[in-house]
Amino acid sequence: MAGFETPTSGAIRIDGRDVTGLPANRRKIGMVFQAYALFPNLTVADNIGFGLKVAGEEKAAIARRVGDMLELIGLPQLGSRYPFQLSGGQQQRVALARALAPRPQVLLLDEPLSALGAKIRISLREEIRRIQQDLGITTIFVTHDQEEALSISDRIVVMHQGIADQVGTPFDIYNRPATRFVAEFVGTLNLVDADVVDAASGRVRLGDVPVVLNRPLPARAGERIRLALRPETAALGRAEGHDIVLPGRIAEVHFLGAVIRIRVMVGGQLLSLDTFNRPGRPPPAVGAPVEVSLSDRDLLVLAA
Repeated sequence: MAGFETPTSGAIRIDGRDVTGLPANRRKIGMVFQAYALFPNLTVADNIGFGLKVAGEEKAAIARRVGDMLELIGLPQLGSRYPFQLSGGQQQRVALARALAPRPQVLLLDEPLSALGAKIRISLREEIRRIQQDLGITTIFVTHDQEEALSISDRIVVMHQGIADQVGTPFDIYNRPATRFVAEFVGTLNLVDADVVDAASGRVRLGDVPVVLNRPLPARAGERIRLALRPETAALGRAEGHDIVLPGRIAEVHFLGAVIRIRVMVGGQLLSLDTFNRPGRPPPAVGAPVEVSLSDRDLLVLAA
């Protein structure tokens, strides 16, 4: 999309205009790289104004635009500094301002936060989202961080071996995965095997426990299928709206702060479930017998 490579097939269109054959400098695209790629011999202000200078804009116009960009990224006092005098997060903000200064039609970000610490990544991704919405600029954000993608996107494209496996909202990608790869790749997922008893009515068996899924299954009686379940949809004990109750035994307890992840052995298979931390109620002990309840609506049948 940025114009650094020539596609072997297909076309790239921006606002209906075919830019496949245009060089990078004529595509009206702003690019933010994984490595900050700032010019070390230029000040922050000169880095931000570089594209405008190359385009031949007047000095006064460049100075005004650079001032606006410094305000936008929250660094109005740092225009005279050099990149080595900035933190990683500040350098990436400057790289973002440099990409936005020439007023591109589309902004491309290639894993822009992967070199930063966890807390800085969270704050900066929220800042990128705010700037993107304030400017109303279409932005393509490449990332391998699923939380990053889910938290800032309007639409997600999940790529697998060069193919878009699924395109949808974060809600749909997470809750209604279209392929097995998407289901396993996005978020944490329980995968359990079940033996089909009656495909028409959706009756299966998890180990020795019978379960009714209340929908036809893409398999025959006697075949084994794989079911997927998000940890947050299962509950310890009997919960309202959960019509499936499975006996089990606590195998592991992982304290993660706000969330406690509990792994329960059910029918010879481990099932993870998440529960909120409650200071007045400690989690059950390893080895304790428990019941796990869930809804048939939350069990996904994964295709091969």
